[in-house]
Amino acid sequence: MNGVKKIFSDYLFMGFVIVPTLLAVLYFGFLASSVYISESRFVVRSPEKPSASGLGVMFKSAGIANSSDEEYAADDYILSRDALRSINMDRSFVKAYTDPHISILNRYDPLNLSSSFEDMYLYFKHKVKVDNNSTTGITTLTVRAYQPENAKKFNEELLKMAEDTVNHLNERARTDLIEFAKREVHDAEQEAQKAAVAIADYRNSHRIINPEQQASGQLQMLSKFEDALISARAQLAMMQKTAADNPGIAVLESRIMSISKEMASEVSRISGTDTSLASQASEYQSLILADKIAAKQLTAAVSSLEQAEMEARRQQSYVERIAQPSLPDAAGEPHRLRDIFATFLMGIILWNIARMLNASIREHMD
Repeated sequence: MNGVKKIFSDYLFMGFVIVPTLLAVLYFGFLASSVYISESRFVVRSPEKPSASGLGVMFKSAGIANSSDEEYAADDYILSRDALRSINMDRSFVKAYTDPHISILNRYDPLNLSSSFEDMYLYFKHKVKVDNNSTTGITTLTVRAYQPENAKKFNEELLKMAEDTVNHLNERARTDLIEFAKREVHDAEQEAQKAAVAIADYRNSHRIINPEQQASGQLQMLSKFEDALISARAQLAMMQKTAADNPGIAVLESRIMSISKEMASEVSRISGTDTSLASQASEYQSLILADKIAAKQLTAAVSSLEQAEMEARRQQSYVERIAQPSLPDAAGEPHRLRDIFATFLMGIILWNIARMLNASIREHMD
């Protein structure tokens, strides 16, 4: 019975400690390829801009993102399928990770069983890591490869793609902003032109330049008629008192009648009908007001376009490299001795747990 127990105990020790440790020694000591790690660090910065300005509001409406948005976009692009396609344009990624010197356990598609892009993308995501520190805004890009030159090369290419992504977003935003401002100017020009054409059509159709000025002249003429009428009536009254049979009385009466008709005609032209100067002046004032509003809108639109063009000459956001892609001079992984010891230690722990479970089961059976 004791012999069986000893053999069972030895089997537990073999299964939980000896075999896993030997496998760990075999893998980490002889099979696992050395992994070289290249790191770079960058941050996306944006110049200070006044947040309350009208141009700032236009930037938001035109779709300009803040630096954190562009930072997330850059991080996402690094881990995107498009990024993989770019660095594998000449199959350099496949060549780097299918090198015969790489262990068959670490190599990409070692048996040539898979040619799908998705499998390559899954492998790519295991070799490229992006870590963004939300507190400092610093992004760490880590690339693992089996040659130090490849690790640095791919890190440099991916970092350049992050810069291009931010620059592309900047250019897109600047273009949208300027196009938006140009459309505003174009619309304002159209409105100003419509207002000018409406005034010209009004003057041509009514054969009048300025109803207000013309009405002012006619009011002056009406005042003169009134003075002449008062003078003629005074002369008529004097003549009727002093010489009732004077033939000049008929002339004065005819003159008074003529002046009265002229006055009535002038009054009718100034006010009293739909075609009077008063009515025309009101309509003309509406056209002039529309023209002034259109002119102010055009001035504001041109000013906004000038501001947009000035802002477009400034770089909105940019990638600042804090640490250039490193060229590792020693393998960063695997940690061979540490991993072997960790396997041995875990085996000891599991073996002791198994022994206690085994003892507990035997105790219940006895």
